[in-house]
Amino acid sequence: QVQLVESGGGLVQPGGSLRLSCAASGFTFSNQFMRWYRQAPGKERESVAHISPAGSIRNYADSVKGRFTISRDNAKNTMYLQMNSLKPEDTAVYYCNAHFITGTDYWGQGTQVTVSS
Repeated sequence: QVQLVESGGGLVQPGGSLRLSCAASGFTFSNQFMRWYRQAPGKERESVAHISPAGSIRNYADSVKGRFTISRDNAKNTMYLQMNSLKPEDTAVYYCNAHFITGTDYWGQGTQVTVSS
């Protein structure tokens, strides 16, 4: 079965960095577009970044451009989100997502990122 497991969240001070990981299994990871989403308290879930199967196409939300970098290692079936210059408004639960052409969405359990002094 499809599994997505996020890790790497935590508490960090403003201006700090974190790297999130998403370990995937149960499908052909190297064929799949992958996305990071986040959901802050009281807000809707929003797309943060996505990456094409080979990693050649990467897109970001305006709010994270220049600070976050999405990447993947297809040999390890893992996607990453390097987050630099973190701001309090980046505080959210971060989820990885695989959207299949069948229309089915798969989500991880999420990892909490808290940016606070």
